[in-house]
Amino acid sequence: MGGLSGERKISFLTGKACSYALKKKGYKVKELDVKNNFVEKIKKLKPCIAFNALHGRYGEDGFVQSILESLKIPYTHSGVYASSLAMDKELSRIIFKKNKMNVPKYFILYKDEERLLKENIVKNKIKFPIVIKPINEGSSLGVYICENMGKLKKNFKNLIKRYNRILIEEYIGGKEVQVAVMGKKSLGAIELRPKRKFYDYMAKYSVKAKTQHIMPASISKKEYKKVLRLGAKAHKALKCKGLTRSDFKYFKNKFYLLEINTQPGMTKLSLVPEIANYYGIKFEDLVEIIAKDASINR
Repeated sequence: MGGLSGERKISFLTGKACSYALKKKGYKVKELDVKNNFVEKIKKLKPCIAFNALHGRYGEDGFVQSILESLKIPYTHSGVYASSLAMDKELSRIIFKKNKMNVPKYFILYKDEERLLKENIVKNKIKFPIVIKPINEGSSLGVYICENMGKLKKNFKNLIKRYNRILIEEYIGGKEVQVAVMGKKSLGAIELRPKRKFYDYMAKYSVKAKTQHIMPASISKKEYKKVLRLGAKAHKALKCKGLTRSDFKYFKNKFYLLEINTQPGMTKLSLVPEIANYYGIKFEDLVEIIAKDASINR
């Protein structure tokens, strides 16, 4: 848990919750903050498995997975390949499109390509408002919705101070629907109604944001089954393992896949535990299922 990403604080919440759940189930648990020389620490611990409660870069992008593979320590969630693809919003979208899944219109710019912003907006026929975000962050960190060219340029300049590649995409309105997948099967789909501009970091993790959770998502039975199939399809397309959560927008009778999360949050406000609980899977049982699925060569 912990780690080096911008989601360090949330990772501790996930890690503590999962640690407590496993202890309640009778497992011996050692909590390890993945920073500094954690490789030597984990070698000394010699764990039966590593429960990955990290979020964001270095924990969700194949980095820590490759270390655990080399140490031959069984671990949870997706492997190196799936984790690195899912974290890269450009590569994952190429695969989603090949699998005939709808994604928003988008293009990628590097940090020295600000001059190409307007040209690419016209070329890709993207209208304002426009969404801009880093290519490899989670928890909606660095995501901006821009109503005009001035705001877009300003936010692009802010992001290139910290990131090399930037994703620029059309804003999709409609409903926020997120699908939890376990193994090869979709668990369920939840709808989110944020009081804020969109489902941003504050809306995800603060009770004060008062984001409404509608479980199951308020769409027709036919559309509900469809989005469950799409969630499982996205999971399979990237060769994910264990638990994932796919983020969709439902607009004008179409589902648009924004991204897939290979390390979904497991906090009190997290969506996957809420979906699982609705279908009778208690939090402790969910965490144990994840733990029992641990392996290498993922």
